[in-house]
Amino acid sequence: MKKKRLLLCVLPTLALAHGTTAMAQYPDKPITLVVPFTAGGPTDRVARDFAEALRKALGGQTVIIDNAAGAGGNIGAAKVARAAPDGYTLLLHNIAMATSPALYRKLPYKPLDDFEYLGMVSEVPMTLIGRPNLPVSNLAELTRLVLAETGKVTIANAGVGSASHLCGLLYEQAIKGSMVAVPYKGTAPAMSELLGGQVDLMCDQTTNTSAQIAAGKVKVFGVTTVARIRTPQLASVPTFDEGGLKDFRVSVWHGLYAPKGTPAAVLEKLNAALEASLKDADFQRREADLGAVVVTDDRAGREAHKSFVAKEIQRWAPVLKAVSQNAE
Repeated sequence: MKKKRLLLCVLPTLALAHGTTAMAQYPDKPITLVVPFTAGGPTDRVARDFAEALRKALGGQTVIIDNAAGAGGNIGAAKVARAAPDGYTLLLHNIAMATSPALYRKLPYKPLDDFEYLGMVSEVPMTLIGRPNLPVSNLAELTRLVLAETGKVTIANAGVGSASHLCGLLYEQAIKGSMVAVPYKGTAPAMSELLGGQVDLMCDQTTNTSAQIAAGKVKVFGVTTVARIRTPQLASVPTFDEGGLKDFRVSVWHGLYAPKGTPAAVLEKLNAALEASLKDADFQRREADLGAVVVTDDRAGREAHKSFVAKEIQRWAPVLKAVSQNAE
């Protein structure tokens, strides 16, 4: 009996020691970075650039991208919320982390409760683009067309609640006009349909539009920044202010998350790796080429990131109230 009691006492100690050793060795196997959108889309591009920087920051450990797309990002986010809290399954999500609560009645996760916030990664401005043969050449002409053809001009998006959907809604509100929203299962098919002339417009992140703009494959009507973006691909693109829509500002931010309950020691290593990734020269260059801005303020930290998302949830709720009944 004494031997059994002794064994029962030793087992928890051994388990604790094993767990402590495992945390000290973290990461000792590949990390899965879940991207809740389709491959080839704007968030996926940011994620793949970031994954390479994170790999280097974690001593060369492999970072695998898992595109778990669907339901405006909710499928991938829920997958991470349910994952083992061991630091080997992470989530790179975008602004939908803050907009989904207003769009979906039955959200399969709680944005502020089911994750450990690690920090923001980047912010990406938006561009409003059109099919090559659209019979307008600037934002003012486009606005007149939309108002004259109320309910006829089509605008593609990557699904309800996506960044492209939100930008389109804000444009409609700004001009007090109405368009026909055409949702797709991701940005890639939406862009394909726009290039083919099946839809008229799309408002999407520069990470997804800059190459098409530079190649002259689309018409571009404006960028949602205060000043023009100083990259070769986008330097000639006017701001919405220049096009007559004052104070039209929208950007898509990306953040990094772990499942709730991830050990503090692992979170510390991930925070340090995130900080190093954001300073990685190759990552900064890749993002700049796409018109994106790597986050360098306090939102790159855990507490400020979570506080920012909480404010974003409040900001977007009234904007999305009118369309929430269209989401499942």
